[in-house]
Amino acid sequence: MSFEELLGKVGGFGPFQLRNLALLALPRVLLPMHFLLPIFMAAVPAHHCALPGAPANLSHQDLWLEAHLPREADGSFSSCLRFAYPQAPRNVTLGTEVYNSGESAGEPLTVPCSQGWEYDRSEFSSTIATEWDLVCQQRGLNKITSTCFFIGVLVGALVYGHLSDRFGRRRLLLVAYGSSLVLGLASAASVNYVMFVITRTLTGSALAGFTIIVLPLELEWLDVEHRTVAGVISTIFWTGGVLLLNLVGYLIRSWRWLLLAATLPCVPGIVSIWWVPESARWLLTQGRVEEAKKYLFACAKLNGRPVGEDSLSQEDLNKVITMERVLQKPSYLDLFRTSQLRHISLCCVVMWFGVNFSYYGLTLDVSSLGLNVYQTQLLFGAVELPSKISVYFLVRHVGRRLTEAGMLLCAALTFGISLLVSSDNKSWITALLVMGKAFSEAAFTTAYLFTSELYPTVLRQTGLGLTALMGRLGASLAPLASLLDRVWLLLPKLTYGGMALLAACTALLLPETKTAQLPETIQDVERKSTQEEDTQVQH
Repeated sequence: MSFEELLGKVGGFGPFQLRNLALLALPRVLLPMHFLLPIFMAAVPAHHCALPGAPANLSHQDLWLEAHLPREADGSFSSCLRFAYPQAPRNVTLGTEVYNSGESAGEPLTVPCSQGWEYDRSEFSSTIATEWDLVCQQRGLNKITSTCFFIGVLVGALVYGHLSDRFGRRRLLLVAYGSSLVLGLASAASVNYVMFVITRTLTGSALAGFTIIVLPLELEWLDVEHRTVAGVISTIFWTGGVLLLNLVGYLIRSWRWLLLAATLPCVPGIVSIWWVPESARWLLTQGRVEEAKKYLFACAKLNGRPVGEDSLSQEDLNKVITMERVLQKPSYLDLFRTSQLRHISLCCVVMWFGVNFSYYGLTLDVSSLGLNVYQTQLLFGAVELPSKISVYFLVRHVGRRLTEAGMLLCAALTFGISLLVSSDNKSWITALLVMGKAFSEAAFTTAYLFTSELYPTVLRQTGLGLTALMGRLGASLAPLASLLDRVWLLLPKLTYGGMALLAACTALLLPETKTAQLPETIQDVERKSTQEEDTQVQH
């Protein structure tokens, strides 16, 4: 007897599973609030060199800035340079300072800001950029905070994956909530940049527990028929988190209080653990039969299934235990043992890297848009829901492979077309990148479904773990790609679009799974590949 048959007796989809999905919705809302938090927390407002002795008289301020700051090509004052000596077209005296007449030959000498910066506080009262002057020569340090965070997520996923198999999903979910709360509070209380980077990296490791634990804890209580629907429903909570972050970011303009607001929901999460059931499948593999029976009976009772002691006999449970122990503990090496699995794994690795790289690259770098950050994120969040709905219909009628490749290709095209549009035409650039966000989100959603159907049951979780690992690597490198604008202003967009195009081409190399039966074993995967090759030879 398999666990799916046992689950069929107590109800594989009903009030028990719906309650479980509701209890595990909070981690799915928290994840985008922290993953996308740098959009607000690390925002860089307009700034220029601090100029001590500026006149209090507002009528003289423009003249003061004109005399001390050079202008960029677009006419704005320089953010990172100031004149070595005050400049003016004629001798003008303000207070005690005499301005150069401007008669000296050549361009005026400029120097970097030596006394800090002054920031526009109209949109943000404080960010980590304004707190520690992470601008100009220190701009890279701002981007590194996001990279370190996603590296923390990557490392944490490996740790939680091992620990949850050893100590259980429910217990590690409590650890994830508790550690995320403590480290989030520590990040908000950071007294310097180094402390912030360390605590933020550790917060990423703690939050990784949600990415590893929540999905198996949901799926292991669901029958096979409802797993796809539940997966689509659960991704809607991510969209809810994106929109909620925009609202909270709009209401709270200080980065410390914003980080605190994104962290405190861990408190009700800790309380909710009381009602979250442990995975009965995991309990059986550990030989904890009585605990598994307690949860199975609770599931049957809530789902209205008349199940007695005889229905869950010790003999049936022992059969399940034997089967589960035979199937458990595959390794990443198993994903490369046969030719077809190697092909699938290598293609999925490239595809997931490209999907995450382009998605987070676009989402975290919105400086080129003509809207303020709140309007941009509202648009980005609003297009996610129709993207997910369109995926539901496309994968059913067009197929998984063409949907994935098509969405990635369209995302690459929007990046490419935006390169041809003049930087002065902000409305067109905004429209193109919002479309790019919609396509990237659709590709992200399709990738989960497509990948889960490519791997056999015995290796499905391991395959998803490997692809998610490479996806997080792509997410960690995406913020750094924005620094390529120092080489060429358009190079970041070209990089994001190029990776999306590479991922699209790679997706076309994968087999279609639209009408295929889900493979159970490695032999099923190899057999399917052989049949497809024979069909192609006949044609």
